[in-house]
Amino acid sequence: MPFRQQHYTEHTLTVNAPARSLYGLVADVTRWPAVFGPSVHVDLLEHDEYGERFEIWAVVNGEVGSWVSRRTFDADALRITFQQERSRAPIASMGGEWLFRELDGGRTEIVLRHDFTAVGDDPETVRWINEALDRNSPDELAALGRIAESGHPVDDLVFSFTDTAELPGSAADAYDFVHHAEHWAERLPHVSRVRLSEPSPGVQDLEMDTVTSDGSAHTTRSIRVCRGQEWIAYKQRVAPRLLLGHSGRWNFAEGREGSLVTATHTVAINPTAITEVLGEGSTLADARAYLRDALGRNSLATLTHAGEYAAARLTVGVD
Repeated sequence: MPFRQQHYTEHTLTVNAPARSLYGLVADVTRWPAVFGPSVHVDLLEHDEYGERFEIWAVVNGEVGSWVSRRTFDADALRITFQQERSRAPIASMGGEWLFRELDGGRTEIVLRHDFTAVGDDPETVRWINEALDRNSPDELAALGRIAESGHPVDDLVFSFTDTAELPGSAADAYDFVHHAEHWAERLPHVSRVRLSEPSPGVQDLEMDTVTSDGSAHTTRSIRVCRGQEWIAYKQRVAPRLLLGHSGRWNFAEGREGSLVTATHTVAINPTAITEVLGEGSTLADARAYLRDALGRNSLATLTHAGEYAAARLTVGVD
């Protein structure tokens, strides 16, 4: 194995929030796409109280890449260490740690460290990796601060919900309906405009205009990751004002008499926008209920039309 020079970076931020609350937010990797701007999707492969293994898709210097990482938890020391199991070129290896230092007055210093090697030890590659870390790490630290310093419990701001529907037709045809979102403006009544591109295989860039049940219009832009005919995950890059972040996933499986499709949403509420969007006197509980209803309705509408599409293809015998 050739010798490669090891490089190190460290980024810190002090926030007015308890260390254990921040540790818990970072420890739950399934929330990352809704919390951290660069994170697109996380597929949790293994997990127990001591560590986990997952595949993550994230935006690195403007492009979506993926890798598999392992993490080890030390709740007593408020430390989480990580190591990429399979790095993506031009990164040869990447590891590091999150550390949460308790300070006076209920404050916490968050320390995010990385160590890495570059393919070929090329100076330009090293510069490229440092630029990515210097861009993404401060963004992630700032995102933690926004949520932890909001004055609301983290679990009230960042939460998930799921809708499941049994649909006629095959899971493959239901997947096809969701995958080919370029046709949604003609197929879905709550979508008025769509622009879809595929910058790399299995990765889609989706922009669309939608209308919620109360008549509100929104423009959203999402990155989508498509895995075979099993699932499609997405991360909103441009989210409605009420949200700091929104991610989700469609799962497709064969059922007893058709297909079983599940739509999962994870959202991070922007508490400063609640009264602006929902009116004076509105509360965080109102925002949670509004988002659960609005996003759930749109998902169920999409599922209903996906079922009609799959049933029609079954009727005419399309392979």
